[in-house]
Amino acid sequence: MIKNQRHLSREVAFQILYRYDLALHADKTDPPAGPQLQEDLKHHFKHFEVPNEIQEFTQDLIIGTLNKIKELDAIIEAHAKNWRLDRMATVDRTLLRMATYELMHHSQTPQAVTIDEAIELAKQFGTAQTASFINGILDSIAKKSGA
Repeated sequence: MIKNQRHLSREVAFQILYRYDLALHADKTDPPAGPQLQEDLKHHFKHFEVPNEIQEFTQDLIIGTLNKIKELDAIIEAHAKNWRLDRMATVDRTLLRMATYELMHHSQTPQAVTIDEAIELAKQFGTAQTASFINGILDSIAKKSGA
């Protein structure tokens, strides 16, 4: 998979995870799981014409992040000095979860690439402060984990 495809995978995964997080906080709707999640992703990919070649990595980021969310949240909160996850902006929280999942579970991807990609998405979807906030926390996680 070429670099632009990986970036697009991360962007699509972020958007879907963001939607699930908004639903959870707005009306307490849990993200789908198991076969229901698979069906939701299939529908999303078809509706938005997500290229076949990015679907596998995109699915892995989404499913992995959702399956490990409690573990990821604990890691993030340990590195986010004076910040609770429920007080973070949805964009920040979603990017941190997805990038932390990738740092912890995709050792074949260099840490710097994962962090740079999260920063790019932060610039695209966040506020003026999002990129530096994301960078600081992910850098701390990467150094501490030695992943």
